[in-house]
Amino acid sequence: MHPTSKSQSLRYAVSGLLAALTGMAVGHLVAAFVNPAASPVLSVGSTVIDATPTPVKEWAVQNFGNADKPILLGSVGLVTALAAMVIGLVARKRPSAAGVLVVLLAGLAGLAAMLRPTAGPVDILPAFAAAVVGAAVLFGLLRLLGSGTTTAAERSTDSGRASGSSPTPESPLDHSAQAPGVPSTTGRRNFLLGAAGATVGAAAVGALGQKLAAAPTLPSSVALPAPQNTAAALPAGLETKVKGISAFSTPIKEFYRVDTALVIPRIDVQTWELEITGDVDKPYTLTFDELIKMPMIEKHITLNCVSNEVGGPYISSTLWQGVLVKDLLERAGVKSGVDQILSESTDGMTISTPIEALTDDREAMIAVAMNGEPLPARHGFPARMVTPGLYGFVGATKWVTKLTATTYAKDEAYWTKRDWLIDGTVKTQARIDTPRGLATYKPGKIAIGGVAWAQRRGIKEVEVRVDDGPWQKATLGPDGGTDYWRQWYWEWDAKSGRHDLTVRATDGTGEVQTEKRADPFPGGASGYHSIVVLVS
Repeated sequence: MHPTSKSQSLRYAVSGLLAALTGMAVGHLVAAFVNPAASPVLSVGSTVIDATPTPVKEWAVQNFGNADKPILLGSVGLVTALAAMVIGLVARKRPSAAGVLVVLLAGLAGLAAMLRPTAGPVDILPAFAAAVVGAAVLFGLLRLLGSGTTTAAERSTDSGRASGSSPTPESPLDHSAQAPGVPSTTGRRNFLLGAAGATVGAAAVGALGQKLAAAPTLPSSVALPAPQNTAAALPAGLETKVKGISAFSTPIKEFYRVDTALVIPRIDVQTWELEITGDVDKPYTLTFDELIKMPMIEKHITLNCVSNEVGGPYISSTLWQGVLVKDLLERAGVKSGVDQILSESTDGMTISTPIEALTDDREAMIAVAMNGEPLPARHGFPARMVTPGLYGFVGATKWVTKLTATTYAKDEAYWTKRDWLIDGTVKTQARIDTPRGLATYKPGKIAIGGVAWAQRRGIKEVEVRVDDGPWQKATLGPDGGTDYWRQWYWEWDAKSGRHDLTVRATDGTGEVQTEKRADPFPGGASGYHSIVVLVS
């Protein structure tokens, strides 16, 4: 391809790209006022999450952790950018067809938005705005590409007029002659100015939309009453004694987050409601003020994600405050035959919890605070479920807004449809926090430490093994209750060489955790956690 032709193709491709970026930016801005989740990129990203096979989701969580969402959004943006550049190339010869493709691209985003569980009629507006603006920018840039362009016939006529003679073909050696269809200097300048304007405009509009759609800070007016049943303060943990061990109580900023939400729901606490419905005698609805006026409790609870691999980071512990789910269900009068409570969040996520887990003595709650503070938006503000002894996917609905008494035969939750187990009982596990795997240490005394958990059963014992040696009993840290993790450590007299360190836990019933390895899917990982360290 001639260099001039390559340059022209690049301009058309850039035109398509800028049209898409500007359209998406405007769509994002409109979504900030309508529904942030209806933003073209976010709605497509959420649809991709729902359609992704479970093994791929698990691979993403394990390999990317909290970066999985930015990577997904980046991938959606990259595919959109490539498609837009192709549309720009199509526009070189078929502008009308390119305009149709821009509308089609935005239409796919609109369809994704309308297919979301909580979609409303206005959720189509961001995609509509993206289509209109994207098409307008594309045709505007195409017009600038054509400005200042002259044909060979026009130039020949102008040349003849200037010389007073008949038009003559341009000499093949006349390098100053402008090729047919190529913008003049003025045309190129106009296009560059237009492209720069579109770029700056898209960036400014997108930034404004992002600011407006960002998760809000907690309203200063939110004040929680003291719970009627307070939990005893935790004793000091081992973190001051054993460097590198997880804190006994996880700081809120370090509390793990795993969910499918690409945008944190923005919830007005003044209009939020919790609906108790389904197979009950007296369905009812509570406002936030009504909820927090009910008797509340405090409880130290460890929460962990079913996606957590052996030794993984998706587990944290803190003090929770909330209203017992048992009290809410008793007020509604659950009918016989109900075997699950289907909880729903404001973004349409559904989670199924065995009704026994919500009505027994484990004190499952609708939590409104963690570590003495109102829930942060990213952890479920204004209210979420916390069910001791169950993995989050069956008992920890964030941004909860509805509890439906039903049966597993009648209703399937989000994860149930994807073949995860309905009984998400937490397995006994122990994790080595320190020393770090594959790190090198000097010979001598080294503290091996970490945490162990077996919610609803507690931890009775933790043992450590070096290479193929005997199991050594570790020293346990303070006891925060059967639903809370336990710190542990063991002093190791390290000798030079490469060593395998392994840990196992025994729960409060006397059962030793299984050595059999299992992946997180479909009901939680199992197996001993082991690391390799070098001593020299």
